[in-house]
Amino acid sequence: MIDVLVVGGGNAALCAALMAREAGASVLLLEASPKAWRGGNSQHTRNLRCMHDAPQDVLVDAYPEEEYWQDLLKVTGGLTDEHLARLVIRASSNCRDWMRSHGVHFQPPLSGALHVARTNAFFMGGGKALVNAYYRSAERLGVQVRYDTPVASVELDGDRFVAVRTEAGERIEAKSCVLAAGGFESNREWLREAWGRNERGEWPADNFLIRGTRFNQGVLLKHMIEAGADSIGDPSQGHMVAIDARAPLYDGGICTRIDCVSLGVVVNREAKRFYDEGEDFWPKRYAIWGRLVAQQPGQIAWSVIDQKAVGRFMPPVFPGTQANTPGELARKIGLDEATFVRTVDDYNAACRVGRFDHTTLDNCRTEGVAPAKTHWARPIDTAPFQAYPLRPGITFTYLGLKVDETAAVRFGGRPSPNLFVAGEMMAGNVLGKGYTAGVGMSIGTAFGRIAGTQAAKAARASTKNNKEAALAAAH
Repeated sequence: MIDVLVVGGGNAALCAALMAREAGASVLLLEASPKAWRGGNSQHTRNLRCMHDAPQDVLVDAYPEEEYWQDLLKVTGGLTDEHLARLVIRASSNCRDWMRSHGVHFQPPLSGALHVARTNAFFMGGGKALVNAYYRSAERLGVQVRYDTPVASVELDGDRFVAVRTEAGERIEAKSCVLAAGGFESNREWLREAWGRNERGEWPADNFLIRGTRFNQGVLLKHMIEAGADSIGDPSQGHMVAIDARAPLYDGGICTRIDCVSLGVVVNREAKRFYDEGEDFWPKRYAIWGRLVAQQPGQIAWSVIDQKAVGRFMPPVFPGTQANTPGELARKIGLDEATFVRTVDDYNAACRVGRFDHTTLDNCRTEGVAPAKTHWARPIDTAPFQAYPLRPGITFTYLGLKVDETAAVRFGGRPSPNLFVAGEMMAGNVLGKGYTAGVGMSIGTAFGRIAGTQAAKAARASTKNNKEAALAAAH
């Protein structure tokens, strides 16, 4: 019988498999996707948020524990478990050498992301390279990997893991198990149910695009909750980003994000602004815009900039709609021309330009217009004007299984002796809402490593108990 079974194939699953194998356990990893699509949402990531008290290799300056915690507290609005959050934060400071030992390479961030170099370590080649490095290392160490093997259910004996059953009907036993199979962001029916109908009679989730893997259907998450596992989080909460409305339904990844929101204005279908575009710059607050767009009519909006903004943000994968006047731009994107021109004129008149600096919270703001723009407020007055269509892009969901520092799945407050969970399936313990760049990888890496270590320990305990039972029976 296998010692440790890992269900999932992304960052958290791979960290668990590698740690369990390093601890001497035999490991089998089951990935739902074909080999070409392996890696879950981790294939779309590019960095890890890291605590550090002084400059370290690719990280500049310092990013101490307390500042990291305050950033997390801000974006979650307090919906986070401080003990587990600080565990993740501290773990983020010392995992990079271990990652390097498994073939992960880091690079200094490129010019478009220089202001993130203090907080985030970037993967050379992005998430796909990280995932491939981990798979190579896992196979070299003797971890068995099976693709195209979605798991349908878990067999339990009370709170003890016994086996899994695949969708094909195969039963696989193991001494312990780590669940790291992601959330339900690609299950459109469940998203629809979670978000419900709005006051306009719309089903907002019908217009969501899925930034990550199409294989995260939440089958195991739903199964575990129905089986009595303690859960945490709101099914309507998740990492949701404003992305280009022209992005594909699945797997658009990071390149579909629109990063110029803070440099112009955002208008809805009625050609009106609806939120402070200058609230904070993107590494801390970019993830709020997906939810904001989800609340607008038709779940659509447009990020509008002028020529002055070009070159100050990561260029999108699709070109913006261009025009020489605001009126022409409105006609091209199908908005009411008079309303749009009035919105831009009112905003321009309200701008109080100070010392503009797009990398920090500057003193360029508006006066006398609602909503206010609190930073980077400069008139939109230099042709050509550009607009990018926005839709809510969901990355992963926050409904998950409740854990403690051991990553054990809990039943009625009692931790299972041999069933553990990591990654998106438990991220809601730390992320009740909101997001800040790179923290998903921090959670997955920290809890993946914990879960793998604990699963190997549980397997050893099981082997010892079985031997003792056999000896007792023999005598």
